[in-house]
Amino acid sequence: MQDCLFCKIVRGEIPSRKVYEDEDLYAFHDIRPQGTVHFLIIPKVHVDSLYEADMGHHRALGKMLALAGKLARQEGANDGFRAIIN
Repeated sequence: MQDCLFCKIVRGEIPSRKVYEDEDLYAFHDIRPQGTVHFLIIPKVHVDSLYEADMGHHRALGKMLALAGKLARQEGANDGFRAIIN
């Protein structure tokens, strides 16, 4: 989807402060953080919503969850974190 905010961030059309990037994912700091550590992890392939996800997305979605703790610690979370999926 060409007009998707997150797709534009992945393509570099909208600037962001990168936390992590690989072939499947892009993680970046939230522009309006609600806590000391607040970043988003998004798949590089457009997914309209989790409702629309299928087994073709399992690699990126599984990697997001598996990487969340490591990135949270890297960014300064010392006693756990909260994950929200939208």
